Amino acid sequence: MSRHIEIMDTTLRDGEQTSGVSFSAAEKLTTAQLLLEDVKVDRIEVASARVSEGELDAVKRITGWAAEKGYLDRVEVLTFVDGDASINWMEEAGAKVMNLLTKGSLNHLTHQLKKSPEEHFAEIEAVVSKARAKGFSVNIYLEDWSNGMRNSPEYVFQHLDYTTKLSVKRILLPDTLGILTPEESFKFVKELIDRYPNTHFDFHAHNDYDLGVANVMQGVMAGAHGIHLTVNGLGERAGNAALASAVAVLRDFVKEVTFNVDETTLYKISRIVEGYAGLRIPPNQPIVGESVFTQTAGIHADGDKKNNLYVSVLRPDRFGRRTLYALGKSSGKANIEQNLKMLGITLPDEDLKKVTQKIIQLGDKKETVTREDLPFIIADVLDRAPTIEKIKVQNYVLTHSKGLKPSATVQLKINEKFYEENAQGDGQYDAFMNALKKVMKEEGIELPELIDYAVRIPPGGKTDALCETIITWRKKGEKKEMKTRGLDSDQTVSAIEATMKMLNLI
Repeated sequence: MSRHIEIMDTTLRDGEQTSGVSFSAAEKLTTAQLLLEDVKVDRIEVASARVSEGELDAVKRITGWAAEKGYLDRVEVLTFVDGDASINWMEEAGAKVMNLLTKGSLNHLTHQLKKSPEEHFAEIEAVVSKARAKGFSVNIYLEDWSNGMRNSPEYVFQHLDYTTKLSVKRILLPDTLGILTPEESFKFVKELIDRYPNTHFDFHAHNDYDLGVANVMQGVMAGAHGIHLTVNGLGERAGNAALASAVAVLRDFVKEVTFNVDETTLYKISRIVEGYAGLRIPPNQPIVGESVFTQTAGIHADGDKKNNLYVSVLRPDRFGRRTLYALGKSSGKANIEQNLKMLGITLPDEDLKKVTQKIIQLGDKKETVTREDLPFIIADVLDRAPTIEKIKVQNYVLTHSKGLKPSATVQLKINEKFYEENAQGDGQYDAFMNALKKVMKEEGIELPELIDYAVRIPPGGKTDALCETIITWRKKGEKKEMKTRGLDSDQTVSAIEATMKMLNLI
């Protein structure tokens, strides 16, 4: 029989302990709404009590909205064994579920609190009794529980023998310093599940050894009733177990459990939290990274086309995404065919080879070529006349300085003869053209008039986007016009390329 597990997201509390991350009240409210209504996590931990006025305002906004929607019992706050202080803060904030932080290792108890177990347990009981009398639901954290199980298990059992008899709903087991191995995660959680069969246990993993998701998997397999995760793995030090990764792992490898999270929303919430946190996630971050569903090698695209040979069960459509085929110097013909297919374009093999070569050439100059670049590349390649280049730019230097006129030094090769000229202009391309005119004058060639100069950048283009320059020319005394185009990630270079095509045409 399947077993349902609760997923509690602690991005707004533990995730905000990431160095440099601080969410505004409005950002916290929006994230809370998305997590509960779109992502469909079971619970959210939104703050620590008594931190700041801003934190209090944020929690008030969240609890006000949650009360209207009937979600108040799913909004939790970290509180402390501090007499009435946290309870009073909870009352002011309008929250109803407190996650009480207690000491889960003898080391923390002895050196931080300097109290005996009996003193600590008595104080815990007093806080729980007061909280329950005021109508709060109470969960208990065992801080540094993982070290407690390693080094002082008798104390952990003493703690739980006492606290499991109190009126608490859940016991929360954090690997506070991220020290557990998957084997230990299974062993320690299983030990408690067997010893306290009527108690609900949550497992809370950290990622210091990059084992967070593996530990979550083992904790769930050992019988944990709930897990704590954060969007994008945010959290102190190396962060917490990541929501998207953990959900995918549990769905694919722990078949005996069910949970409510909607996988198709994971990419969306990742992007939103990334923006709020101001902390970019790596493009190869599992599930939510920009490039994780992008095939780069041409052989992979070829295999996908033939029989989905490189398609894994980790399909992008599960997460509201799609497979992309990167275009660049590693691209093969199959990559380009897949991208053209997505654009509804079909090319003959000969033209496809030309386009492939152009993309490889461009890939040596910029990291990626986007699908939106393709129509520009096709137009450039197929518009190119198959004539021998009689005029070729061997080299050039373009300069632009504040307060000084742009200049260009150009070296041309015309019918095996070399020329070099320098000129200034109103812009770098104008300076290039002025230097070019000097060379052409020596050759007795009159340049046509530039009638129109148009620049296009593919939609969504970034700073390294391909730039297409289309220049319209007309010879003196003629009505007929001609157009040449250039393509490069540098606008001036693309204009120079278009100009050289014109020179060879005339």
